[in-house]
Amino acid sequence: MRIGRARVGDEERLVVERDGVLRAAAEPGVTLVDVMSRPELVTSAAGAEEVEAGALVAPLRPGKIVAIGVNYRDHARESGAEVPERPLVFAKFPSSVIGPGAPIEIDPEATERVDWEVELAAVIGRRARHVSRDDALGVVYGYTAGNDITARDVQFGDGQWTRGKSFDSFCPLGPLVVTADELPDPQALELETRVNGEVVQDSSTAEMVFGVAELIEFCSAAFTLEPGDVLLTGTPWGCGEFMDPPRSLHPGDEVVVSIGGVGSLANPVVEARRRPAS
Repeated sequence: MRIGRARVGDEERLVVERDGVLRAAAEPGVTLVDVMSRPELVTSAAGAEEVEAGALVAPLRPGKIVAIGVNYRDHARESGAEVPERPLVFAKFPSSVIGPGAPIEIDPEATERVDWEVELAAVIGRRARHVSRDDALGVVYGYTAGNDITARDVQFGDGQWTRGKSFDSFCPLGPLVVTADELPDPQALELETRVNGEVVQDSSTAEMVFGVAELIEFCSAAFTLEPGDVLLTGTPWGCGEFMDPPRSLHPGDEVVVSIGGVGSLANPVVEARRRPAS
């Protein structure tokens, strides 16, 4: 099943895609986390109102975003980093999440070196603590595409990664969540990033140092993974920061990340407007 959220009239609703058509598929107020424990909340969608792809928003608002650094062998090679002996775990704040088509906002007063990172995002579907590698994929509800947008100057200047990874709009997710039964092997998926139509990342999840199951085993040994949490599993080679000369995103750009079997997630880049929170 391919499931997500979209604006339908004046509200956001769960939608499913069948035969290339998006339709509203649950009552207002039902969330993806609700469906994880009560799948009967998803209706057949037959005869339901069609929804345009442009109405899609982020498929969920994660409780927490657990991210993994330097988890691709080709990325370690390009960045000059050693392949880690254990997963390198950091966090992104949920307030950084945006959906398909929403703008990535760059504040030029806060950062000048903003980078892209295509990532397979695993969406947790069951509470997980001390899960073995053999059982780990059983707690995954599904997968979506993620873009771990990063302020490199802030990341490296701070000496730790959370702030540079968590600017508002720095975690595009979508377009839909593909349930795990449709992607039984998350280690055999093609990954691609295009910036203004140019391919800048082109790899496979087979390049991961630690696969999805290993990551869940490792993380759940330390903390509980809850339904609706998102695990960003790392990015392959092709980040702009490590090109010669280095490249960054700028207002007016468009970045599209694609994952085989999952879909493509496109976001424009704009200059952030400074405004107080309401």
